[in-house]
Amino acid sequence: MLTTSAPFVLFVLGCGVVACGGSDSPTTPGTSGSAGSAQGGTGAGGLGGMTTGGAPIGGSATAGSANAGSGAGGGATTAGSSPGGSSAGFAAGGTTSGAGGASGGSSAAGGSSAAGAGAGTGGGTTTPSPDCNAALPSGGQLRDGNGTGGAGNLGWEIWSNTGKGQMTTFATPAFVATWNESGGYLGRLGFEWGGFQSMPVPHDQRGTISAQFVSKKTGTAGGYSYIGMYGWTTNPCVEWYVVDDSFNPMPINPGTTTKKGEVDLDGGTYIMYTRPTTGTGGTRCADTTSWMQYYSVRKTARACGVISLSEHFKAWQRLEMDMTGELLEAKILVEVGGGVGSVELPVANVTVQ
Repeated sequence: MLTTSAPFVLFVLGCGVVACGGSDSPTTPGTSGSAGSAQGGTGAGGLGGMTTGGAPIGGSATAGSANAGSGAGGGATTAGSSPGGSSAGFAAGGTTSGAGGASGGSSAAGGSSAAGAGAGTGGGTTTPSPDCNAALPSGGQLRDGNGTGGAGNLGWEIWSNTGKGQMTTFATPAFVATWNESGGYLGRLGFEWGGFQSMPVPHDQRGTISAQFVSKKTGTAGGYSYIGMYGWTTNPCVEWYVVDDSFNPMPINPGTTTKKGEVDLDGGTYIMYTRPTTGTGGTRCADTTSWMQYYSVRKTARACGVISLSEHFKAWQRLEMDMTGELLEAKILVEVGGGVGSVELPVANVTVQ
């Protein structure tokens, strides 16, 4: 949706089933502030400084107790035992995927107070890696202009603030996003629970959500671009992003945000931010004109892999980023702020277990 922002904002965000987004002005990333002390000191860098340090977000010395690890990624109740994490570790003794998850992530991933965020490490997943050399399926249907459709994990949406974008969908989880000076453009594919399929529930009642993706970029994308995952929750109203790739340099450092921490997931490190926003282009939350945006931005871009989305949700919750609301959607996303280009996604497979 078209958002308003303070100066030095790098991105804009998303859209809904009824109304969708536009763009903010890009900016050169500032110099990062200091991590802050273990007591949650503030930094003074170009991102506005960290608002969290160690202990206040990390939790108490008992955060790594045996009880904290119960149910973590299907792990044993000892996943968060005393080896699980330091006194600054989060209540899960590390991320869910790292705390005794199916792939054997380390139970010692509690994070440390020195990291400021201490969201833990691990990133184990039971979702197999995609074929990074996968080709687009045959056939496909070209869709012009704004619209929605599809069912199951083939729920699609295309939007631009000029109405000039295109999207090709297939009979399998894959799509092509195409733009030609389309303004703020968004194309996405995956599960839709809030608009034209089924009623939303909180993410932890939906199941374990993950995705396989393979992306191939061509052309240009204007001042900002995101390739990853996207969605909304209501009650509270949250618009969220997981950014794995971009036409722009990584990591993308959003302006006018609060850095909440870092977490290791799926073989990489993600920086987690919050950003309050007001939008004039629409929101998926009824009678809402201001809301919170959440971001997980991967430090090193990748064009192929698995995104353990439920692990991001759980890490956000540990960082006091409220994810108790009803989950409206979970989709693979391409969002750009101009230019002429395309992204082919021969694999864009969102799954719920």
